[in-house]
Amino acid sequence: MSQLTFLCISTFFKGELFLKACKELGSTVYLLTVEKLRNHPWPHEAIDETFYLPNELNTSENLELMLKGLAHMMRSRRIDRVVALDDFDVEKAALVRETFRIDGMGLTTSRYFRDKLAMRIRAKSAGIRVPSFSSLFHDESITQFLRSTEAPWLIKPRSEASATGIRKVHSLEEAWDAIHALGELRHNYLIEQFKPGRVYHVDSLSLDCNVIFTRSSQYLATPMEVAHGGGVFRTVVMSHDGLETHALQQLNQQVLKAFGMRYSASHSEYIKGDHDGELYFLETSSRVGGAHIAEMVEAASGINLWREWARLETAVARNLSYQLPEEQYLYAGLIVSLARQEWPDLSVFTEPEIWWRMHKEHHVGLIVRSSDRNHILNLLDDYMQRIFSEFHASAPVPERPTN
Repeated sequence: MSQLTFLCISTFFKGELFLKACKELGSTVYLLTVEKLRNHPWPHEAIDETFYLPNELNTSENLELMLKGLAHMMRSRRIDRVVALDDFDVEKAALVRETFRIDGMGLTTSRYFRDKLAMRIRAKSAGIRVPSFSSLFHDESITQFLRSTEAPWLIKPRSEASATGIRKVHSLEEAWDAIHALGELRHNYLIEQFKPGRVYHVDSLSLDCNVIFTRSSQYLATPMEVAHGGGVFRTVVMSHDGLETHALQQLNQQVLKAFGMRYSASHSEYIKGDHDGELYFLETSSRVGGAHIAEMVEAASGINLWREWARLETAVARNLSYQLPEEQYLYAGLIVSLARQEWPDLSVFTEPEIWWRMHKEHHVGLIVRSSDRNHILNLLDDYMQRIFSEFHASAPVPERPTN
């Protein structure tokens, strides 16, 4: 095959390393993003041409505008591969592939990696444990669900990312009030029984329908707890040879196979219920994990998920073998918080285990790594106390994710 051409879709500012890696591998790189990101510091040296949508929404008008623009562009340019770098662009990429008959994940499979209702139905049909749930289509079925399960419940948007838009309700009446408040949009939501437990994320690379790289981590403060409680986000890589780690890896392989994952990066979440000690599937996505989880994975493993995803996509497109770099088996932890200060002074953190420091307005964040997992946990506990007293700020839950 001659020089490959990648169309990378990213309506959030992310994926710079993917773009750079594609260019380093000799590909032509086109970026489709949105007008509000026009002046962001994209790696323009790695991008041959950039195209802009007026907004990131997956409305019929916006999608039709995208297809018309790409159809005109493709009269003089070829596209070999389409890659969605963010959750909100998975539908866009799938539609482009289907319309222009480009190899890769199509519309049906993409729903399993975007639509939380489709995820749960598919997982349940494959014999994978999921929390009890119901669609919000049929009134009698909803009432039956509420009466047959215990409160509290979570009302979740089917296609948002992270903890955005989630509401917890504690009675049948409160649940119906919340459902009625959704009006004509209620079909875009689901309701799910909430059971407390330990929440994990598994970050992977897949090839030929098999997971070829994975790291399992435990949220010490989940995205939902942070978004709704104003806490400090923390996560840590799990023991490399623990029974729980192996169970998560097996479950993750089962989920990705059931959902039709052929080749991509993925970020999946699971919960171990306090009530029964069993692992349950929560959600997955065909992308690199956000909130700087990719950097934590790299600190622990030496594997940069963005760069290896680009190498993997290129190898598949060229029908070549892909070889994962040699892994490291260290431990790493991530801590991130909103900050009162515009530019927090992170020089006060001096420990040699610090591998990465966040540089973002009104944010404080660190990644630490060590061969000793307990040492990482102790550092994260210490940093949490220091951040709360010296830096921490909270803000209302945003209407849309910011990372």
